[in-house]
Amino acid sequence: MRFIRLIAVVSMLFSSGSSVAQDWIHYFNSTDLFSIHTPGEFEVQDITYPSEYGAIFPARVYTYEDGANRYSVTVVDYTDSQRIHTARTDRTEADYLSVYWEVDVRASVAYAAWNLRRRGGEVTYDAYHYIDLVEGHQLQITNDDLSRTYAGIYLHDSRLYIVEATVPPGSVPPGFFQQSLQFLDEAGDRIRYRNYSDAVKVRNARVRAPREANRER
Repeated sequence: MRFIRLIAVVSMLFSSGSSVAQDWIHYFNSTDLFSIHTPGEFEVQDITYPSEYGAIFPARVYTYEDGANRYSVTVVDYTDSQRIHTARTDRTEADYLSVYWEVDVRASVAYAAWNLRRRGGEVTYDAYHYIDLVEGHQLQITNDDLSRTYAGIYLHDSRLYIVEATVPPGSVPPGFFQQSLQFLDEAGDRIRYRNYSDAVKVRNARVRAPREANRER
């Protein structure tokens, strides 16, 4: 029922008569290849992001705050994962396998979700999600101060997108922000896949051998 109510709120905010939707900005970013509706201009900060397998990746956080309302998009750039993992001087024998650069990228959605859960609070929604057939995960958390955090995490072409909105107790769920994420190509056009298999998760991933070739004889 909670998911159905969230869809209803999103539909209401996207309607032409909604003053909320009219006041928001449709933000486009040609560097990290996404667009999203936001209630104001983002502040942008370059950060580093430690991965599950111990590598450090470049990332950017796009943030808008209005009182107790906080909206953010964190984009982690895994596109150079193979080189970053190969160049590590602190790696151990346990994480030396050559495939781990790719595993680190594929595991990034689950790892980001784990990090959100361990912040604390009560997780009230925790499930698979997708946008334009780009697969990901959604979380809803009631924080200790009774504010609510709504998060979506998606992996597309070796970029991890973590969309978060935190609002005070009793606020309308920020579905307009969360559901408006779009993925862009190099020309700035929206990408809409026809099949799940068309959506690239890991750039330059190893080509898998045909299933028949992998069978023991």
